Amino acid sequence: MSAVITQPPQLGLASERSRSGSQGNKIKIAQFGLGLIGIEAMKLAATKPWAQVVGGVDIDPAKAGRPLSDFAVGSKLGDAVVYSSFEQMMGEVQPDVVLHTAGSKIEDTFDQIEPMIRGGVSVVSSCEELLFPRLRAPERSDVIDELAKAYEVGILGTGVNPGFVMDVLPVVLTGVNRTVRKIRVERVVNASTRRMMLQKKVGSGMDPDEFRALWKAGKAGHAGFRESAAMICHAMGWDYHGLVETCEPMIAPHDITTQFFHVKKGLCCGIHQTVTAHVNGQTPLMMDLKMYLDAEDPHDRVVIDGDPQIDCLLQGGLAGDHATVAALVNAVPRVLKAGGGLHIMTDLAAPSWC
Repeated sequence: MSAVITQPPQLGLASERSRSGSQGNKIKIAQFGLGLIGIEAMKLAATKPWAQVVGGVDIDPAKAGRPLSDFAVGSKLGDAVVYSSFEQMMGEVQPDVVLHTAGSKIEDTFDQIEPMIRGGVSVVSSCEELLFPRLRAPERSDVIDELAKAYEVGILGTGVNPGFVMDVLPVVLTGVNRTVRKIRVERVVNASTRRMMLQKKVGSGMDPDEFRALWKAGKAGHAGFRESAAMICHAMGWDYHGLVETCEPMIAPHDITTQFFHVKKGLCCGIHQTVTAHVNGQTPLMMDLKMYLDAEDPHDRVVIDGDPQIDCLLQGGLAGDHATVAALVNAVPRVLKAGGGLHIMTDLAAPSWC
């Protein structure tokens, strides 16, 4: 499948905006999706001396037309407002980059960002399946890649998990290895400390059999886990012939009360999800994720069996919400420098604060 570009882009204008931003050295940023993560990303972007937030987009009619400052009191947002669509926003302001925080599914995200590409606007997205888009949508990914190259804009999916702690970090750690035989990554998250939507996502208070049925139907569990495994294999040059994913509910051993849920003993209080990659009869990659209420010893850990042996422990783990927002904003200058195309995190310069 190949891209069909019906209207040739104005490459000079788009590429110049992408390389250097506009209005001096500032990069003009728009926020697509004004949920919790989107609002926090917008607020963080507004603190950056290299950025200017110029607008937001949300389908909620109650938000359209309102000043962005209504959703981020005290932030430096000037007279930027919320638009009901990307097309409406482009009629008034032209961003260099869109921060996209509006879904987890790759096909829906591609539909949303294609007009942005054709408008000469780069995209940094929290869509989990966009982390390694060719896993689920190889043909559409080729189309989007060709289109992004033609319009000289960069597209990237990122976050904290997927996007860093269970995929990029293990890959970076292997940079000092002479050999790598196996990689094991584990993450334990105390979901009691997280926002309501995450506690809901891990099945808090649900009947275990109901959760298993939702998982089987593809409607439960941590999104983007297989993408993390696929990206590690891609970076390692491992031609896997199978990614085996499992997910089981964690069962409350006693009644658990959080700010948002009261979970009775015996009901679901979280998830235990795993992915194993099979390569030439071996299993060089094993990933283990537990997210549940009142989890003990939350941490992130990467163990590399190789030369040298590496055992990296992040005690307490990385809090997903704050880290995801930082990952999105910090990626903006790197995406612009990378040029046109559908990028993945391990193909760009190493992530850093900026």
